[in-house]
Amino acid sequence: MFVVLTLLAALLVVSTIWYVRVVRSTGYTAGQTFFWLFARFLVRCMWRTRITDPFPLDPHANGVVICNHRSSIDPFFIQVSVRRVIHWMVAREYCEHPIMGFFLRIAEVIPVNRGGIDTASTKAAIRIVSQGGVVGMLPEGRINTGEDLMGPVRPGAVLVALKAHAPIIPCYIHGAPYGGTPWSPFLMRAHASVRYGQPIDLSPFYGREKEPEVVRQLLVECVRAIAALAGRPEFEPRLAGRHWCAKAVQLEEDPADSGLPEEMDSP
Repeated sequence: MFVVLTLLAALLVVSTIWYVRVVRSTGYTAGQTFFWLFARFLVRCMWRTRITDPFPLDPHANGVVICNHRSSIDPFFIQVSVRRVIHWMVAREYCEHPIMGFFLRIAEVIPVNRGGIDTASTKAAIRIVSQGGVVGMLPEGRINTGEDLMGPVRPGAVLVALKAHAPIIPCYIHGAPYGGTPWSPFLMRAHASVRYGQPIDLSPFYGREKEPEVVRQLLVECVRAIAALAGRPEFEPRLAGRHWCAKAVQLEEDPADSGLPEEMDSP
């Protein structure tokens, strides 16, 4: 019995030392490191993911990550590629869920209202990126279960990047599992892959976020970069909404799905 207890104590000490070293080697808190390791296990083992490119952003550079949206766990595939927090914009009701909300608060997501104007979430995203952080946004705003490569896209990521003076990092995720509910991927096996494109430099357009045609042009360019990663250079992006203006971007669909409120004021 003594030998067993000694071995268990030694195992606990070794595990603790290893865990502390992992925490120190990342930009995460102890809680974030636990979930990061759990996500790595799922991404590598359960979903058998091949990440073909390293994350193309310098460790201390700011940026806005965008990708196609096929599953509720798309952010997992990107987060395990880096050792810094990516602040994803997530619908507020998920953040207030008793179980899911606990995880999302540790992940430092940005809650977004599904209805009405939500300038606070956009200001938070701009502030984080302006201060050197990274924000993740899903231009489609909702999970694409159709046959098209991507659904209609919204300009939130472009507007945040322009206001925060940051590049956009395109990403394409293939084979992400999804069974119709946020929890379904955790019960599914898959064979996924992740590809990153080079950061898209928006610096020639800084200060022009109030010009609808400029925003439209950049949005199309960013989505085409995702399509190119998917091997679909011929894909023609579809834009959501009909009215594009500097102080109010009005959309046909719910703007808060992608973290894009109707107003885009300065942070």
